[in-house]
This record gives sequence, C-alpha cells and structure tokens, in this order.
Amino acid sequence: MQLIATFFLASLAVGGVVWVFLYPILSGERKAEQRVASITKREPAHIGRGQQKSRRDNIEATLEEFEERQKKSKHIPLSVRISQAGLTWSKQQFVLVSAGVSVAMFLAGLLFGAGLIAAAVLAFVGAFGLPRWLLSFLKKRREAQFLNVFPDAIDVIVRGAKAGLPLLDCLKVITVESQEPVKSEFRKIMETQAVGVPLAEAALKLYDRIPVPEANFFGIIIAIQQKSGGNLAEALGNLSRVLRDRKKLKAKIGALSQEAKASAAIIGSLPLVVMLLVYITSPNYISMMWTEPLGRVMLFAGAVWMTLGVLVMKKMINFNF
Repeated sequence: MQLIATFFLASLAVGGVVWVFLYPILSGERKAEQRVASITKREPAHIGRGQQKSRRDNIEATLEEFEERQKKSKHIPLSVRISQAGLTWSKQQFVLVSAGVSVAMFLAGLLFGAGLIAAAVLAFVGAFGLPRWLLSFLKKRREAQFLNVFPDAIDVIVRGAKAGLPLLDCLKVITVESQEPVKSEFRKIMETQAVGVPLAEAALKLYDRIPVPEANFFGIIIAIQQKSGGNLAEALGNLSRVLRDRKKLKAKIGALSQEAKASAAIIGSLPLVVMLLVYITSPNYISMMWTEPLGRVMLFAGAVWMTLGVLVMKKMINFNF
C-alpha cells in the first residue's frame, strides 16, 4: 500500500506540473491569442485636417485603444487574476493560502511515505499549480455565468433606449434587476462613472474584469456611441443577436462533440481500470510493477505519456471560438 500511495502521489505531482506548464502550449491558448492579435491589428488612425475627427477616425481610434489594451492583458497581475475569479482576497491572502496548501501537501506526502523528493514535488504543485488552477477554474465559471445573463442585460438597454430612457437609467435598472455577476459588474461601471471617469472608459474597463470578447464588443459600442453618436438601440440589438447566436453555436458544438469526449474519457481511464481489475484478481502478477525498479520506471513513464495523451485528446475535442 505504501508503494501504491507513492505511485499515486508521484503521478498526481507529475500531472499537476504538466498541467501548469505544458497545458497552455498544448491547448493552443497562446496560438489563439496570437491569432486574435493579428486579426485586430490595424493601421494607425489617421487624423484629418479639421479640428474634429470624423466618425471613421473615432472608430479607428477606439479600435487602436482596444488593441493596446489587448497587448497589456497578456501580462495579467496576480491581483487582477484574483478579481477576475470573483474572489475578494488580497494578494497577501492568496500567497498565504498557497503556502498553507503547499505545507499541507508536503506533510501529506511525508505521512504516506512518498519520500522527500515526491513530497517536495507535491509542495511545489500545492504552491504554484493547484491555487492557480483554482483561479482559472473560478474565472471560467464566472465568465460562463456572465455570458448566460449578459444578452438579457443588453436587451434591457435596447428596450430602454427605444423608450427614450437615458443610458445611465438603463444601466441602473440592470444593477437592480439583473443577476450576478452582471449586476455587480454594471454597478462597478456606475461607480466608476460617478467618480468622474467617462462612461465610455468605464464600459471599456469591463473587459479588464471579465476578459471575454462579448464584454469587449459592448465596451467598443458604448465608446463609439459616446464619441460619434449613432443609433445605440440598433447597435446593441445587433450585439444581442450576435451573442445569442454565439451561445447557440457553442451549445451545438458541445452537443456534437459529446461522443468524442465520451470516447476520450473511456480511453483515458481504461489503463487505470484494467490495472485495478488485474490487481484485484491477480495481485502477485501485477505487483512487480511497483516492487521492481524497472516496473516503477515503467509506471512513471506510463503516467507521463498518459497525461500527455489526455491533454492532446482534450485539445482535439475542444473548440474555442
């Protein structure tokens, strides 16, 4: 049992390290960021000879500001990542929690007899892998909740604009009637605007807290409307329709890929299930895998290759758009 616990803890540590450092490369997140940056790349905005900019110049200037913000968003500070996850912790609190998790995993490794090296690897995963994975998980869950409610909030603004209400009154309705996290995010827009920040800039800051393309679209539309004017109800109505179409497309892709995900889950779990069944029926036959040095090396290599295979299958069956 001690050797089984050692193998399990070592596999967990290796999987955590691979997840933290290799997943952004294998999942294609960096390539997606480069592709978005290349699509949004534009020529410098041209300012006419007149004293006032034309509508086209204002749009190009807004898109340039959006591009600059995207370049800065690649290096996100830890405090911003904590805020994006919806947590109210400070940076010092997060560091203390990470240190506590690291010490707990180190002591657990020593308690189960995994050895000093395996316990050190577990401590490293507990300090740098598990807390950041938790931040990423909470961030994605919060973004999904935001996208579920965001089209309805935009429809509130569209109906209010058609009825002749000012934009600020429409935003106030959202801060009262909408659901979280849209309610709190629009309340922050109102609070930012109340201290003297222009509404366009306050709307653009929504992307810093909710880094999804839909929040960017909303901020750009508000910024262009504030600078150049135009039919806000029509622009936001088109945005609402696009957001709902994107949501339907994402759900359709998820339904079509369920068969591939089930197949990947079966393939990934099959070696572990077979090893467990063989151990139950013939323990002496498979015990050489962790009693012999060569068997332990084979188990370690198999765990690494299985982790890489699972990550590759995850990339093949997930579609980001």
